[in-house]
Amino acid sequence: MTHLKVINPNTALAMTESIGRRARAVASPATTVTAVSPSMGPESIESHYDEALAVPGVLAEVAAGEREGVDAYVIACFGDPGLDAARELAAGPVIGIAEAAMHAATLVGRGFSVVTTLSRTVGRAWDLAHRYGFAAACRGVHACDIPVLNLDDPAARDTVTRLCAAAVERDGSDSVVLGCAGMAEFCAGVSRVTGVPVIDGVGAATKLAESLVALGLRTGKRGEYAHPRPKRYTGLLRDFTY
Repeated sequence: MTHLKVINPNTALAMTESIGRRARAVASPATTVTAVSPSMGPESIESHYDEALAVPGVLAEVAAGEREGVDAYVIACFGDPGLDAARELAAGPVIGIAEAAMHAATLVGRGFSVVTTLSRTVGRAWDLAHRYGFAAACRGVHACDIPVLNLDDPAARDTVTRLCAAAVERDGSDSVVLGCAGMAEFCAGVSRVTGVPVIDGVGAATKLAESLVALGLRTGKRGEYAHPRPKRYTGLLRDFTY
C-alpha cells in the first residue's frame, strides 16, 4: 500500500477537493491519496509574492507527512512552489505538477503548448520549461486570463477549451499541457475538441510518484537534497526550526 499526499499549496478547500478527485481517479487501488491544503497561505497563487508565501505551508505539510509515514508527495500548483525545499525534507519522491506534465507531454509528441491562467504567470511557465530541459519542446504558453478561483465557472471551461484548440493550431503542437491544478478535470473535454492528448499535471504527477515508489526510488540525500542543517528560526518562522 502506497500513501500519497497531494498538497494544494493554496487554501481554497473546494479546489483541494477537486484535485483530490482527480488524483484518486488515476491512482491505483493500492494507493491511498490524501489531498490537503496548508493551514496558512494565499487562497490562490497568481504571483511570485503568492508563491513565496505559499511555501512555508507546503513545507509544514511535508514535515507532517514525514511524521505520518507518507511515501511520496505531489505539489499541486503549476509553479511547483517549494519543490526543492520539499525534496530536502522528504525521504520519498516529491513531484511538481508542471515538471510531471511537461515530462509526460514529451513522451506523446514532439511539441506541446501550455495553457495557463493569468498572463503574468506566462514567464514562470517558460522558466520551468527551461529549468526542466523542455524549452525546445514547448512551442507556446498561452494565458486564458481567468483567475484561479474562477475556473469552476462553466464558462471558464469553454474559454480554456477554445484557447487550447487555438494554441494547437497556432503552435502546431502534438499535445496540450493544462497550466493550473484547477484545470485538472478539463482533460477529457479539451481532448475531444482538440483531437490531441491533453495532460493535467495532477494526474501525471500522481502516476509518476506511484511509479517511483514502486521502483523503490527515494530522494537522493548525498548532495543538494540532503536534509537541511539544524539551525534556529525566529519570529513567524520559529516553528520551522529543524
